[in-house]
Amino acid sequence: MREIEGYLEEKAKTVEHHLAAYLKDIPGTLGESMNYSLLAGGKRLRPILVLAAADALGGSEEAALPFACAIEMIHTYSLIHDDLPAMDDDDFRRGSLTNHKVYGEAMAILAGDALLTKAFGVMAEGALNTGLDGKAALRLIQECAARVGAEGMVGGQVKDIEAEGRAVSLKELHDIHRSKTGDLITFSVRAGAIVAGACAKELEALTGYAERLGLAFQIGDDVLNVIGDRDKMGKPVGSDVEKKKSTYAALQGLDVSKKQVRTLVEEAKNLVSSVEGIRPDYLLGIADYLLDRER
Repeated sequence: MREIEGYLEEKAKTVEHHLAAYLKDIPGTLGESMNYSLLAGGKRLRPILVLAAADALGGSEEAALPFACAIEMIHTYSLIHDDLPAMDDDDFRRGSLTNHKVYGEAMAILAGDALLTKAFGVMAEGALNTGLDGKAALRLIQECAARVGAEGMVGGQVKDIEAEGRAVSLKELHDIHRSKTGDLITFSVRAGAIVAGACAKELEALTGYAERLGLAFQIGDDVLNVIGDRDKMGKPVGSDVEKKKSTYAALQGLDVSKKQVRTLVEEAKNLVSSVEGIRPDYLLGIADYLLDRER
């Protein structure tokens, strides 16, 4: 576990260095607001998954980094908007005041808009600068748009809002989180794999790994929202109950949810261990890390 923690720390620093560079020329309050949320720390799980997937196939970290940074920009934009009064109405994120509490709602909305737009520019610029195959670059940008837009993350957020205050089935909850949380995690792994030139068999295994990891991550989040430590998580616990949200912990109980996380993690690990062309060490470590996370 110590080895993977060192890897996560090292790659998080690499990602943060590049994120800061991408925003250094954005002036005024908009730049401050974007930087405030983008450089506020966090696990950096999604960009690290891009790098780990590329590494597992012997790919170039230089070519994968723009996509890793773009995905973190998209993730941060979604958090800024999720925290707004019209959405989840949260005051704290990553241990600090949420963006709209510092810069106001209008600037928070615009900072999120700017991060989302910047992300697609970063992907295109990165593909050009690193000589990524044009067809692969277009495939990645097209898939990103689908997975973070109406067909994916945004659509999942809509379903989540519409499910508030009413009973939903486990199947409906799976559908919500496959889009809302899972699609961006799945794209993170697929992006690293595609940049590294994955064959069909490798991409299938890595996609299955990511899908299971994404679901395990969401179920783990639901559990932590009940039993987590506010100081370690950097945000309030118990908010799902207050907002009458349907969660895995509420629908199937804490014990079943914890067991399901373990099962999903093992399935994910088995998938990437079963294909000869994949060197899964870091991907296995990340999966194990999710089992023991406290935030």
